Amino acid sequence: MTAVLIGLGSALPEREVGNDELAARLGVTPDWIERRTGIRARRFADATTPTSALAAEAARAALADADTKPSEVDAFLVATYTPDHQIPATAPLAAARLGLACPAFDVNAACSGFVYALATAAGLIATGARRVLVAGAETASTLTDPGDRTVHPLFGDGAGAVLLRAGEPDEDGALLALDLGADGTGAASLIAPGSASRARLATGTERPQPDPSTYYMAMDGREVFLQAVAHMTASSRAALDRAGLKPAEVDRICGHQANIRILRAVADELGADHDRLLVDLDRTGNTGAASIPLALDRARREGRLEGGHTVLLTAFGGGFTWGSALLRWPGTAQHPRSAT
Repeated sequence: MTAVLIGLGSALPEREVGNDELAARLGVTPDWIERRTGIRARRFADATTPTSALAAEAARAALADADTKPSEVDAFLVATYTPDHQIPATAPLAAARLGLACPAFDVNAACSGFVYALATAAGLIATGARRVLVAGAETASTLTDPGDRTVHPLFGDGAGAVLLRAGEPDEDGALLALDLGADGTGAASLIAPGSASRARLATGTERPQPDPSTYYMAMDGREVFLQAVAHMTASSRAALDRAGLKPAEVDRICGHQANIRILRAVADELGADHDRLLVDLDRTGNTGAASIPLALDRARREGRLEGGHTVLLTAFGGGFTWGSALLRWPGTAQHPRSAT
């Protein structure tokens, strides 16, 4: 069986943080941030809104969009690199908020996580699952140093979700092709080293004290840019080849919303006009594994996605990881239940 998209939803925290608010604290101008990134604003979650809450809200919207009950879901995946805890996983906590009684687990492939989770869900459907719920959710603002002007302005919080069901490859909504990849030799270029077991082992103490200088995300921006463009382009071509399609046959490109320059560079490499790009980072920033479904939901609300459109999803993240997916957009109606 083929995975078919039948529901879509999103969730954003209430607090919007514009460039002007960050610029004054970081010693830069609002225009400096926007010129480098394409980002004008982002959302920050408050202390009462963990990743699991955002994941559950987006997933609930996706279920409502597909007129599906929680009891009809066979598995629930949450793609995130900002879990509520190291143990337990975030997916069971979000599942409890939704009243789900099914297997639930996390997928961490950094900013590529949503595409990895789609691939995992497609595998579950191929082996007998009927409906699989997939959320990408992040509270990335908790992992960035508020004083780091090169990283902190890039990231925001939010969640997006899709519901997939078993179907046929010729249906609207069908997942047409996938491509995944990873290269761990680039890990140091995008890393938050101080929050897991390796950092604790390195201290050689029974109760190591966290080092704030290593807790936050560190990034080699130039290297990440170059690798992102190269791997997103190559992965997109691989997915297109598997589907028997050419770049000219793609109606919309929804890339991971890290930086407008990356999105445009990938489009240029594929020979695609920039007007085919779906962009949401201007108002949400880089929301990690949530960025692709958030961008899809915004594009649907704005009427930029039509039934039968061929849509290319492509992402790159820490690890390094990357992945792409092709789908035929379903002819679903627009609903007012998702984030605005």
